[in-house]
Amino acid sequence: MRADFEHASPAPSGSSARSGRSPDGSETPARHAEHDTGIQDYLSDDLDQLRQRLNAATTALLLVDESQQYLTARAARGLEEEVRQGSRVPIGLGFAGHIASERRPLALDRIDSATVVNPLLWRRGITALAGAPLMFEGRLLGVVHVGRLTGSPPFSPAEVEELVDEADRIARRLTEWRGQVDRAAASALQEGLTPRLPRVQHLDLAARYVPSSLHGVGGDWYDVFTLPGGSVGFAIGDVMGHGLSSATVMGRVRSALRAYAIEDDDPSSVLTRLDRKVQHFEFNQMITALYGILDPRTGQISMSSAGHLPPVLVPASGPVRSASVAVDVPLGVMPSASRRTTYETLGVGDLLFLYTDGLIERRGGDVDVAQLQLMSVLAGAADVWAEIACADVMSALVDMDSDSDDDISVLALRRLVDSARKR
Repeated sequence: MRADFEHASPAPSGSSARSGRSPDGSETPARHAEHDTGIQDYLSDDLDQLRQRLNAATTALLLVDESQQYLTARAARGLEEEVRQGSRVPIGLGFAGHIASERRPLALDRIDSATVVNPLLWRRGITALAGAPLMFEGRLLGVVHVGRLTGSPPFSPAEVEELVDEADRIARRLTEWRGQVDRAAASALQEGLTPRLPRVQHLDLAARYVPSSLHGVGGDWYDVFTLPGGSVGFAIGDVMGHGLSSATVMGRVRSALRAYAIEDDDPSSVLTRLDRKVQHFEFNQMITALYGILDPRTGQISMSSAGHLPPVLVPASGPVRSASVAVDVPLGVMPSASRRTTYETLGVGDLLFLYTDGLIERRGGDVDVAQLQLMSVLAGAADVWAEIACADVMSALVDMDSDSDDDISVLALRRLVDSARKR
C-alpha cells in the first residue's frame, strides 16, 4: 500500500484555542504530558512483545496532546530519539497524523518526505510502516506504529489486523496507567490547593474536605483569608464535574477570587468579576460559589451566592436556620447575570456552617431528609468548637461504607468574645 501526504505546516498564529494556551496566554493544564515520562517503563514489555510478534525493528507510541492538535512521541523501541527529542506530528498530516484523523489502520511500503512528517523514520532506514489508532470507549488516545528496515518485506493485511488487536490491548493498558497517574497527581494537587486556615482573633475556624471515593478528587473547595482592614473573606464552591480537570479549574477559580476579593469589598461585585473570568477563560464550565465578608469584631456579614446552597446559622441560643442570602445563577451560565449582596449578623457564640451539595446528596437518598438531619446535628453544636461541629456533621452524614461520586467540603466559622476558644 502507498500513500502520499503533504508536509507539515506551522500552526497559524493567534490560534490560542488550539495551541495549548488559554486566550490570556497562560498555559492550559497538560493533564498527562508532564507524567508521560514514566510510560516508557510501564509499557516497555508491551512494546517489546509487539516488536517481536510482528518481526519489526522499531515500535513507537504517540499520544494526543491536550490541545487535540498534535501527536507527541511518548514511548519507543528502536526509535528512542523520537521520545528524547520530543517529536510531534500534527493530526491529519503524515503517516501517524493520517491514522489519527481517519481513526483507521494504515500500512506503507514507501517511507520518505512525501509520506511521513518525521525525518527520523527514513533516516533510520525504515522502508515499511504499519500503524493503528489507540482507541478506548470511542475516544482517540494516540497512535502506535511499527517499522521494518531495508531488506524486510512490507506488512501484510493479516499483520495489520494483528496490530489493530494489539493496539486495543495497549489502549486499555494506557488507560489503566493514566488512571493511576491521575489519582497520584490529583492527590498531590489537592494537597497543594487545600488552604491553611488563618488564625484570626475573635474567630474559631474549622473545615473538612473529603474527595470522591470514586474519582479521588474534584472541584469542591473552601477558603478563608484575611482582608485589608481586618475583615475576613470566606468562600465555598463546586466546579461541576469530577477528577483532575475539575480540580485544576477549581485552583484557578479560587486564586482569581482571592485576587478580586483583595480589591473589592462587595461580595456580589467580586462574583460578577469572577463570572466574567469563568465565561472568558473556563470554557463550558458551570460553577457554584458563595463568597462572604465577615467583620470578626462586630459580627457583620455580607454574602453573595452564585447558585450555591445557603449556609446554616447556628445561634448560641435560639433555633437553627438557613442564613439569609439571595441565591443567584451559577458562574459560567448567563452573561451579565445580576448578582446581589445580602447581610447577616453573627452574634457572639454563633456559628456559620457552609457546605457543598456532596454532603447531603446521595444516590438514591432524599436530599430534604439529609438537610433536616444536618439541621438537627447542628442544633446540638451551639457553643462548641468549630472542629467539634464539623466532626459531628461528618460523622452523622458521611457514610464511609458506600462509594460516593461527589466531593464534600464544609467550613465552620464561630464568633468568640476573644481569641480564646470556649469549651
